[in-house]
Parts: sequence; structure tokens; C-alpha cells
Amino acid sequence: MIIAQLTDLHIKAGGKTAYAGKVDTFAKLQRAVEHLNAMRPQPDLVLITGDLGDFGRVEEYRQARQALDRLQMPFYLVPGNHDERQALRDAFADHSYLFQTDTHLSYVIEGLPLRLVGLDTSVPGKPHGELDGVRRDWLETALSQVQERRTLLFMHHPPVAVGLDHMDVQRLHGSDELATALLRHPQVELILCGHLHRPVEFIWCNCPVYVGSSHNHAVTLDLTPDAPSSFTLEPAMIRLIYLHPQSGMIMSHQSHVGGCDGPHPFFDEQGRLID
Repeated sequence: MIIAQLTDLHIKAGGKTAYAGKVDTFAKLQRAVEHLNAMRPQPDLVLITGDLGDFGRVEEYRQARQALDRLQMPFYLVPGNHDERQALRDAFADHSYLFQTDTHLSYVIEGLPLRLVGLDTSVPGKPHGELDGVRRDWLETALSQVQERRTLLFMHHPPVAVGLDHMDVQRLHGSDELATALLRHPQVELILCGHLHRPVEFIWCNCPVYVGSSHNHAVTLDLTPDAPSSFTLEPAMIRLIYLHPQSGMIMSHQSHVGGCDGPHPFFDEQGRLID
């Protein structure tokens, strides 16, 4: 099983560019979709971990769908801090999983080698994430129902600070509630997040946490305390989650979007290493 992650699309209505024309988010999404469709083997599905739109408007989601609907594999989404729940539901009304709950957009996808649990960590009008009582209870129920199935939990906000101060204040607040749930449910073997616009990996509560790479613009890698908020235009990358068919291990790979030179052979036709 191969799962691709897209995150932090930040699409604007009409395909408008972002940050005074410096970032063409729609064009970058189109290239990411083309890249995923051209992969061999193709990913089995795509998880989109939030911030599909820049201001949470239906028009932005309709614009995003012009690219996303060209994916040759199913995709599942959770909202981020830039998204608006009802507008997201309205624009993706054919995605029935978004209607499993009433007050938030959390859901479970069954029938795959990994059970997928999408958790809505968004807080309307706020940049940080939160696991309130309603969503905490929902998550506990979802994980308790099927404890024997290997599970991947995906959400927008990372649960801990990673050293990017201006982003860390926007992390998942009150993550101790999530920590308690994870310790009770070791079938959760991986947490997939977005929000940081950077690839970050760490172990938390005995569980790997992978923060998605950026196919878009990247948050500047500056670990200086109180570093200013800024972005860079780094090479576009997409994180792939690979469930190894023999070992059963869950692994992470990075796929670079765009014109890499190669592949080139290591050996000639006689099997000799090319000098």
C-alpha cells in the first residue's frame, strides 16, 4: 500500500497567486497532481491534511477541485486552520465520509490494509488546533470500536513544538488529551500532520509522527528562538507512506516533484559498474 500526502494547498479563488505574486499555489497543485498520476506504481490513495483554501471560501475549494478531481486515485481530506467546515462540506458534498459527524469533520475509512482515522483539529477563526470534549470523545469511541486493526491517524496540527517558534504557538493545544488516547490505543502506528510546510519526523507517545513535506512554499528552516515568520521556495516534495508488502513495516519516502535528471544506470550491459 502506498499513501501520498498533500498538505497546505492554500488555493485562492480564480487561481490567484499568493504573497504578492510570489507563489502560484494552483499551478503548484496542478504539477503535484500530474506527478502523482505519473508515478509507477501509483499511490493507492491521497490524504490531504488541511488548508485546502486560503480563506475557507467555497470558490477556493471549487478551484482546488479543478486539479484534485484529476487525481487517478481516491483522496480524503481533513480541514486546517485556513479552512471553513461548512464551505468545505458544500464544495465536497459528494465525499460522503465528511458527513459521518455533525459538528466537526472527523471520520473513519475502513476496508484498507490500514484503518484511516481523520481527525478535525481546527478551531473556527483561530490558527491553533484543539481537541475539545466532543472530538476527544469521538476519537476515543472510534479507536475503541476496532482495537485490533492497524491504524493511521491523520490531522492538520502537529501535537508538539518542533523549534519553529512562530508555528509552534499554532500547534495542537491541549495535546495531553491525544497523548492519553494514544497510550490507551497502541494500534495507532503512525500520525500524519500538516501545517508546518516542512518535512519533520519525531516519536511521540511511542508513535512516529510525520509532518508533511511541501509541494508548495516552505516555512523557512530557522531554529533560532523567536525567528521571524517567513517562507522560502524550496524544491517541491510529496511524502509517501509505504506499507512494505513483505515486512509489513510502515515507511516514509520523499518524492521530488518536477524535472530531476535521471534515472541513469549504475551498470553497463555487461554488468560492470560505470566509471
